[in-house]
Amino acid sequence: MNRPHFFEQVYLLVSQIPRGQVASYGQIAALLGHPRAARTVGWALNALTESQDPSVPWQRVINHAGRITIARAGLDPAVQRRLLEEEGIEFDEYGYVDMRRFGWRGLDGAEVEQLLLQASGHGLDGSEHLIYTGLVRPLTGEE
Repeated sequence: MNRPHFFEQVYLLVSQIPRGQVASYGQIAALLGHPRAARTVGWALNALTESQDPSVPWQRVINHAGRITIARAGLDPAVQRRLLEEEGIEFDEYGYVDMRRFGWRGLDGAEVEQLLLQASGHGLDGSEHLIYTGLVRPLTGEE
């Protein structure tokens, strides 16, 4: 099976984070089976192109302490904060997000594996699939 490149895996997984929730760089790395690759997740998000940017909610990834540590070239942390606040995420007076309240639980290992298999064009049952708005469902031909 040809898995997507690690950056593409990051984009796929980050695209699953629901509006109004956040994940940490380390959480994304761990869910992808690389728990020591938090910085690489940051590099992947920094490498997003303008055409990819609208489909990958990069702003929903913050550090493990609940703070913005933006790495997006040319962007001020206030941009990320504004985007998150528009989604209903609240910051305390010190600029922290309560990860217990707004943190994304993530996907389990089987769901991540299914997501990556679908991205490579192979469903677990051999069928084609469609990924949309954070959910995975089989194509029925009625789309």
